[in-house]
Amino acid sequence: MSAHVLAAAPFIHRAGQLDVRVATSEEEIAAAQALRYRIFYDEMGAEPTPAMARARRDIDDYDSVCDHLLVIDHGLDGKPHVVGTYRMLRQVVAAMHRGFYSAGEYDLTPLLKTSAEGGQLLELGRSCVAPEYRNNATISLLWRGIASYLQTHGISHMFGCASLHGTEPAAHAVELSYLYHHHLAPPELRARALDHVPMDRIPADRYDPRAASRALPPLVKGYLRVGAMVGDGAFVDRQFNTVDVFVVMPVERITRRYLDRFTANDAD
Repeated sequence: MSAHVLAAAPFIHRAGQLDVRVATSEEEIAAAQALRYRIFYDEMGAEPTPAMARARRDIDDYDSVCDHLLVIDHGLDGKPHVVGTYRMLRQVVAAMHRGFYSAGEYDLTPLLKTSAEGGQLLELGRSCVAPEYRNNATISLLWRGIASYLQTHGISHMFGCASLHGTEPAAHAVELSYLYHHHLAPPELRARALDHVPMDRIPADRYDPRAASRALPPLVKGYLRVGAMVGDGAFVDRQFNTVDVFVVMPVERITRRYLDRFTANDAD
């Protein structure tokens, strides 16, 4: 396991028996991988490799160079349990290793050019929360952890892939069209899918945008609430049984009320 991961300075926010911080040991990262396996493979129908199935952990080569944000429950049985996680990869770290994970699905050239003018990029991925913890308290803790990480590392833009369940884009025609028509990123931030699946499948006047917005997964709706925009084209990820959309969030577009909300009372 990379020294980069294990040396990451933790920060902690607490809410009752839950706290959020960056993983500091291989054991904690393994617990996050086990949670990811439970959600992505057992629940969502992703296709594991034989090695992952034997270990019952979602593992790839990026885990060793990323920071892993964890929500930990200390009240179940007196032992800490990882109940939520995000994987985070900073641009300076990606440049020293294999680049960004999303580059396997999207052409990131516009975003990389924009970042060269100042500010670091942060890739978010592998987001998941245990079913029994999918509530405002857990999601708020994750966002508070992300907000602290943004400030600590001087991040200018966050990005990553968000998923719609299943591998048939036509089943998500309304949602994809809504995202394209109402939340498309400007050209300087607009990553384009390598294996391009058009998102503008239905004319803007042929669907109800409010109904389309309501049909989006909670994670995507959460991103949009903090100012997210989408790239051009969807990507079908057959291993993970998803249709992916690229999401980019300029940090300055995250409204002041969200930053205040998630960074206030750090000692509580």
